Amino acid sequence: MESFQVSAIKAGIWGGLAGGAVFGIMMGMMGMLPMVALLIGSQSAGAGFIVHMIISAMIGVMFAAVLNSQITGMGSGVGWGLVYGAIWWVLGPLLIMPILLGMGPQLSAAGIHAALPSLWGHLIYGLILGFIFSLLFRPTQPTHDISDKPVT
Repeated sequence: MESFQVSAIKAGIWGGLAGGAVFGIMMGMMGMLPMVALLIGSQSAGAGFIVHMIISAMIGVMFAAVLNSQITGMGSGVGWGLVYGAIWWVLGPLLIMPILLGMGPQLSAAGIHAALPSLWGHLIYGLILGFIFSLLFRPTQPTHDISDKPVT
């Protein structure tokens, strides 16, 4: 029987990869993958997809680590996934990625407007992450040994 942490982490990885694959396809259709590849000094859409998938898996692990106790079923998984996707829309394209690419934070009206197309992708990523996580992760209920009960 695998431990609680390993089970949650595996569910986070699978959820992150599933959401990342769908979001990555969307990014490819919007021509955004070469920009992701810039993070490793490339302009290749293929390299961008690989970087995106690695990031997606890592973000899935963070979802598992931070929110596993909040996920009690499909509804909470999807709900928290959507919230998590929205948070990563702010963190990713508005803060972390532009800072790493030397552009500085993009929190102006123009920067937010330019990042709006990726909001849908982040929400879909989060929805799929939360859905898959809630399917795969079932916290085990503590069991009690009958020998632990006092004799009356």
